[in-house]
Parts: sequence; C-alpha cells; structure tokens
Amino acid sequence: MVRWAAFSCVLVPVVLVGYGTSLAGAAGTALGLAAVTGACRLLLRRSERGAAQLRAAERTPHHVLHVQRGGADGGDRRGGRHAGGNTPVD
Repeated sequence: MVRWAAFSCVLVPVVLVGYGTSLAGAAGTALGLAAVTGACRLLLRRSERGAAQLRAAERTPHHVLHVQRGGADGGDRRGGRHAGGNTPVD
C-alpha cells in the first residue's frame, strides 16, 4: 500500500505539470502527498505493533499475567474498605 502511495507522489505532479499546472504547484502537491504518506506509514506501523502486542498477550496464559501484575501472590490489594491489617483505628 505504501508503495502505491509513493508512486502517486511521483505520478500526480507529473500529471499536473502535463495539464498545465506550474512546477511550484506540482512540487507543493508532491510535498503534501509525501507528508500524508509518511504520516499514514507511521500510523500503520504503530497499529501493527499494537496488534502484535495484543496477540502476544492473548497467547500468554492467564495465571502468568495474574502473577506478573501482582495479583493473588503479589500482595496488591485494590478496592475494599480497609486500608490494611496494621492500621490503627480510632
């Protein structure tokens, strides 16, 4: 997909010049298309990385994630009304 976008960054200015647009206008269009292509490429890579991380997390067994995040064996106590066992109460 990115190759087609790069191809259009070259083809569109050539067509514009062929139809009578100035070289400066065609160059500006080429720069704009190149910027959009670069931004789309960056977003596509970021999305692919996120999807790969999500797939890797789904393949990891649940009990491994539970211990790594400080679940039952990690001592992490969230929620509830009591602050702790050794907290003085007035």
